[in-house]
Amino acid sequence: MSGSDRPRLARHVRLTFCRTRQRKVLLHPETVVVLNGSGAAVLELCDGRHTVAEIVTELGARYQTVPEGEVRQFLDRLVARRWLELGDG
Repeated sequence: MSGSDRPRLARHVRLTFCRTRQRKVLLHPETVVVLNGSGAAVLELCDGRHTVAEIVTELGARYQTVPEGEVRQFLDRLVARRWLELGDG
């Protein structure tokens, strides 16, 4: 994954707020993934417009220290599960 890739949720995946859990969740057919705050923050920026580098920069501005390697690993795992798709930058 390069810094110029533009991640976006796959068509069959949805990011939404679960009122019962009071948290953001990732909905995939037959699967609900309850996200922590940082996971939700990353996925909110995965809209196909932001590059990976822009996502890391934005999170760094919000939270002051964001390990770029951890963000990339998180995105890589979601791409491997086919929950995220990458567009060219």
